[in-house]
Amino acid sequence: MTPGVTSKPRSVRRVLIASTVGTAIEWYDFYLYATASALVFGPLFFPGSSAAGGVLASFATYAAGFVARPLGGLLFGHFGDRVGRKSMMVWTLLIMGFATFGIGLLPTYDTAGVLAPVLLVTLRVAQGIGIGGEWGSAVLLSTEHGPPERRGFFSSWPAMGFAAALFGSNLTFVLISKLPEEDFLTWGWRLPFLASSVLVGIGVWVRLGVEETPEFVRGRAENRAARVPVITVLRRWPRRVVIGILASLGTGSVIAMFTVFLVAHAAKAGPEVRSTVLTGLMIAALAECVTLPVFGALSDRFGRGRVMIFGYVVAVVAMIPAGAWLSSGDPTLVALVFVPALTIAHGAIYGGLAAFLVDLFPTMVRFSAIAVTYQVGVTISSFVPLVAVAITGGSSALLPVVALFAVVEVAAAVAVACAPDSRADVDLAADPAGERRPVSRAVHGEVGNDR
Repeated sequence: MTPGVTSKPRSVRRVLIASTVGTAIEWYDFYLYATASALVFGPLFFPGSSAAGGVLASFATYAAGFVARPLGGLLFGHFGDRVGRKSMMVWTLLIMGFATFGIGLLPTYDTAGVLAPVLLVTLRVAQGIGIGGEWGSAVLLSTEHGPPERRGFFSSWPAMGFAAALFGSNLTFVLISKLPEEDFLTWGWRLPFLASSVLVGIGVWVRLGVEETPEFVRGRAENRAARVPVITVLRRWPRRVVIGILASLGTGSVIAMFTVFLVAHAAKAGPEVRSTVLTGLMIAALAECVTLPVFGALSDRFGRGRVMIFGYVVAVVAMIPAGAWLSSGDPTLVALVFVPALTIAHGAIYGGLAAFLVDLFPTMVRFSAIAVTYQVGVTISSFVPLVAVAITGGSSALLPVVALFAVVEVAAAVAVACAPDSRADVDLAADPAGERRPVSRAVHGEVGNDR
């Protein structure tokens, strides 16, 4: 980005609020489904299966949302690079809102037969497509409106939306589950899905008021848009695509391991332990809302690579005692797992990840590039818990799982360390075809980040 291509402070504040609020709403909707798949979807939509089979079937529909995310990244990335960031940010929220509201209206298997799970899977795929485009649009609205030397801080705002949603969606179902069992299974579980329409309406209203990013406007005025941006990215920057996927895989694996696999592992110890673990998870997620902008700002000061690699290392250290400490049900030990893993490690990685990916690619293909690299990486990470279950074979010994997690995080750290220095004398925003032109070191000298 060249000097002077930033928005007015008032406009930037609205953009940050719009991206954070909208992202929180979309992730809230996405994680509502995750919680419901564990609590109610099995008996309501797959009653012909055994109890375990019903849960597995509902988890399969949950996974369908992750598989659809790269498709959403490709779709919205393409039009985001050719049409603009703002309109895509509105459309992703609308798609997520309609899909979530629709889930709240679905008939169960007893009412509609096999049509019920078919509709459930269809709406879950729509959720995945929406969330697949959401991340890139929100990140680019934030970073391309702000000064390049503060990209880490600005991009951490949409990340706060994710952490707030993880807290809010779990809290919502904790409250709703206090209803009598019959009421909860009949109509109570629908309330969070239906109520999300109010949040979506607020989010759309806020997002309609933001302006297109100055960097994209400038790029569109100076350059011809790539015909198929993702093809341009894969052809000219394949190494950077791999780096971005590995960095995202390491990030997503922290969430997949600590909020899915380890929570399920600890829940085997009984309902009291499960309650303690979920409470600890919510508190750590809420605390991450505070640490994310701090680590984003630190990535501006010390470099994305240093901050993110620190996060990968802390995540591995936290994983070593996690299985035993969470299963103990001791609130102190639970906190000593989740605070380092989520509040610190994931905060450090996720706080710098968006700006790290933005720095890798030029403006006019950037949406496609970061949407695809991020979504492919986190989609792969969604299968890490399944692999962990497979290699443990029902055993309580988690040493193989720790080793698997360590390999993933080391691969991510190495990829980040090998990323090109954004202070190099090239203007990545110059041309969508990747024609690099020398620029003054004064432009990049204080902007880039050590890898």
